[in-house]
Amino acid sequence: MVKHFSFLILCFSFLIARENPFFPIEAEDIPLTSNQFEKEIPLKRASIQLPSTARTVESVTVNYKNLDGSIQHKTIELQNSIDWHLPIFITQNYQTEQEKKTTKTKIIEKETLFKQIAKLPFITFKIHKNEIYLETKDKIIRSFLLVNPHRIVCDFQRETDIGSYTKKIKGEDVTQIKVGTHKGYYRVVIELDGSYKYKKVSKDGYIFTLY
Repeated sequence: MVKHFSFLILCFSFLIARENPFFPIEAEDIPLTSNQFEKEIPLKRASIQLPSTARTVESVTVNYKNLDGSIQHKTIELQNSIDWHLPIFITQNYQTEQEKKTTKTKIIEKETLFKQIAKLPFITFKIHKNEIYLETKDKIIRSFLLVNPHRIVCDFQRETDIGSYTKKIKGEDVTQIKVGTHKGYYRVVIELDGSYKYKKVSKDGYIFTLY
């Protein structure tokens, strides 16, 4: 009887045994991975142009994709002043030391002193980067800033009968200079190419520094 019982158990074990002991009866699907990926265009240089009201860059954030497809970001704190006329670039290009020296030399060569942009018998207008030099012996009565468009208005003490004067300027922070005469003074209007504030100092005339 015991032999018959053992034989039955052995047969039942064969019935429920796996057909192939090297593979599971049931298994969860395993996600396939591949070393293939879509080839992106290599980064050479990208740029962004800020509005004329921008004066400093507080930080720069880069969002990037990892190998697993997840998106992360890194931020660098800067707090640097900028010239809004120039775009901000992101690039992976680099310069050799010799290229850096050559670039620096070219920049120095391009730097000049004040360039004359307009002239009247009693006042000369010059500019250098963000500085506007009004070379005159006339006393300034007042100066103030107006908007839409942004312009600096200056009144100088002098009796003159030149009537009105207008000079358009290209390629500078100044776009136009206007001079009009009034009783006891003449008015200078310096139109600007964007939003600015200014500082004024006296030096053989008056220098207005835009910022």
